[in-house]
Amino acid sequence: MKTDNEGRTGLLYGIGAYGMWGLVPLFWPLLKPAGAVEILAHRMVWSLAFVVVALLAVRRWGWIRELARSPRKLGLITLAATVITVNWGVYIWSVNTGHVVEASLGYFINPLVTIALGVLLLKERLRPAQWVAVGVAATAVLVLSVGYGEPPWISLILAFSFGVYGLVKKKVNIGGLESLAAETAVQFLPALAYLLWLGSQGTSTFGAEGAGHAALLAATGVVTAVPLICFGAAAIRVPLSTLGLLQYLAPMFQFVLGIAYFHEAMPPERWAGFSLVWLALTILTWDALRTTRRSRAELAAAERAATTASESGATAPSTPSAPSAPSAPSAQPAQPAQPAQPA
Repeated sequence: MKTDNEGRTGLLYGIGAYGMWGLVPLFWPLLKPAGAVEILAHRMVWSLAFVVVALLAVRRWGWIRELARSPRKLGLITLAATVITVNWGVYIWSVNTGHVVEASLGYFINPLVTIALGVLLLKERLRPAQWVAVGVAATAVLVLSVGYGEPPWISLILAFSFGVYGLVKKKVNIGGLESLAAETAVQFLPALAYLLWLGSQGTSTFGAEGAGHAALLAATGVVTAVPLICFGAAAIRVPLSTLGLLQYLAPMFQFVLGIAYFHEAMPPERWAGFSLVWLALTILTWDALRTTRRSRAELAAAERAATTASESGATAPSTPSAPSAPSAPSAQPAQPAQPAQPA
């Protein structure tokens, strides 16, 4: 019963996280007349403030000492902060300039880009179905390039920046809240310096557009951190395969908003390109689910075989042997294995 409740709770957290990410295009236009760079700077500053408050609440600070002792991890955190800055900035700019549909495409193709990065950088080997999915996605990019009159740069920048970000986060291997705190700490001083410079030039919108607008700019920290906290809560409660399916909620919501709410154009060639992307994702998802089921079946069979062998050994008649000298007692009792901590 507890496991079922945990699973349902994790599913709700996951839907909440990806739902908020999917609906966030409704938020960025509320921050106008602030430009994309000013919004980005506020997002960095207020995200750090919110995350520090969250860390004070949960009292998790030990990771700072560990991170400070690892120059490699500090370098990776700096790289992650740089890449996610590009991702955030391009996304905010694309939403506020009427490119919501193209931005959603970036997150549709992100799983395929992640696979491509695994092949190129980590020398991973793909299964045949994964090769087919990547080939269909490449064809989709060509079709969309014809439709847009140029490659879908916004989509590609968002997909590759987020793909590299995920790869770096995997190498750093610290918790989501802690990682966001470290990344926004790297971003904080440049962002604060830019906001102070805007204020000195008299071009800052913070305060100049009223208290409501200032509150919305400060809320960028909440908009950034809350979905990530929900995602972290989901990740420790539901299988990775479930999270893999939920991740398509965000770009689907964004795509629907782009067409139905922002009234962006979708000529036939763009529908064709998106259809190919969705076909590639269907193949990828089918292959992932099939592989997961096969792995679980093989693991269950191995466990049954081990149990059978153990029972057979326990019931087999033993051959009498000569008595041996009593062994000396061990110095220390065996220690139980420590449970693995979630990332």
